[in-house]
Amino acid sequence: MPGWRLEHTYADLPQLFYADARPAPVRAPRLVACNKQLAVTLGLEPETLDGPQGAEIFAGNALPEGARPIAQAYAGHQFGGFTALGDGRAILLGEQVTPSGDRFDIQLKGAGQTRYSRRGDGRAALGPMLREYIISEAMHALGIPTTRSLAVVMTGEPVYRESELEGAVLTRVASSHIRVGTMQWAAAHDDQPALRALADYTRARHYPELADAAEPHLALLDAIIERQARLIVQWQLVGFIHGVMNTDNMALSGETIDYGPCAFMDAYDPETVFSSIDHGGRYAYGNQPPVAQWNLARLAEAMLPLLNADLNRAVELATASLERFPVLFESGWLAGMRSKLGLFTEEPEDKALVDDLLLWMERTSADFTNTFRNLTMADRSEDARRLDAQFDAWHSRLDARRARQTQSRAEAEALMRAHNPAFIPRNHKVEEALQAASGNDDFTVMQRLLDVLATPYDHDRDLPAFSAPGDSRTYRTFCGT
Repeated sequence: MPGWRLEHTYADLPQLFYADARPAPVRAPRLVACNKQLAVTLGLEPETLDGPQGAEIFAGNALPEGARPIAQAYAGHQFGGFTALGDGRAILLGEQVTPSGDRFDIQLKGAGQTRYSRRGDGRAALGPMLREYIISEAMHALGIPTTRSLAVVMTGEPVYRESELEGAVLTRVASSHIRVGTMQWAAAHDDQPALRALADYTRARHYPELADAAEPHLALLDAIIERQARLIVQWQLVGFIHGVMNTDNMALSGETIDYGPCAFMDAYDPETVFSSIDHGGRYAYGNQPPVAQWNLARLAEAMLPLLNADLNRAVELATASLERFPVLFESGWLAGMRSKLGLFTEEPEDKALVDDLLLWMERTSADFTNTFRNLTMADRSEDARRLDAQFDAWHSRLDARRARQTQSRAEAEALMRAHNPAFIPRNHKVEEALQAASGNDDFTVMQRLLDVLATPYDHDRDLPAFSAPGDSRTYRTFCGT
């Protein structure tokens, strides 16, 4: 037996939130990626799943024992405009209960049409599914809360976008797929019992520590805001750009979800945008914190009836909660930057020290990841000091700052090694892997990249092909829908 232990607590919510759905069979399923380590964590048997039986299940041709497939309903603000959405090509098989008692959604992405497909074909192309596999696993290795990827199956059938592409199905694993847009869906239907049921369910599933809160719905809003602030801090500290931060792409669990036009920044520039559809830079790197707060404001609007029967009082409570976001973000960001610079203590000048480094990086188009990696390695930092007088002056300030703390240089370097990745999914390396897989049926390039990204904080490896930045000035990413 593969070890499936599927439950369906989400389906106990009102019918408003989902519709029954069944994956559409595909012609010739072929398993091309299987995350055996994740399978073991989930309590599954990778030896059984990494073969024809797994290909059938991960393609949607066969259902695992205990599955009850559904598509979830939600709404969302997409680039600021509100619309009804839902899982148009994703089908939830159920919630796998792991041997340790944790609960994870098992979802097939690209599994066929659902009630919410809106004239879409319900399918997915191989390239975008492999991109999600690579980036989500890289984010997990970086220590950033994220959905994960269990498998990718080629379907043996074409999908049609701008051209004919190889079809594929991704199996995504998430703490849940409840989004800001899910709460908006209930609010848009003016269904307060459903709204309350969703809030109670979200709190019980993701924030059980709030069970005895005096004001449980306000406590839930506050907790979601805190997790989102922490998540965006973690994105910013590694130069990650989500690319499509619509409210339907913000999970209430605090995990990163939906890896469409995402990418990692090379040369530091707060205005960096990679998404081909983000013409105005709404979701640029530097805009991610305020956009997250904007999305949370939409969540608060949806939850107003739960916060207080008096609308004015509800607005006051929500506003006070939302005003905490920039404070939480700034505090977390500065704490993270201190760690990246090897600082254990706090001093008033720290923000100016960070800001001046970023200004120098922007002026010189310095690589974000490698700048901090070089600071971690003393010999590389000395090379940079000799080449740039402004950087040398800044580094002297850093030296003086470190001298005022009791920790040794070795301790500072250990702190920096733990917070400055040596390797990220470089955009050109991701594209190389996708091209080899899609164009040449060669998945060894992707596997080599995954092997490197699995230990991103290993500074002792000298792998210039994986640490050197590419030319991202004209790099564009696409949603894949």
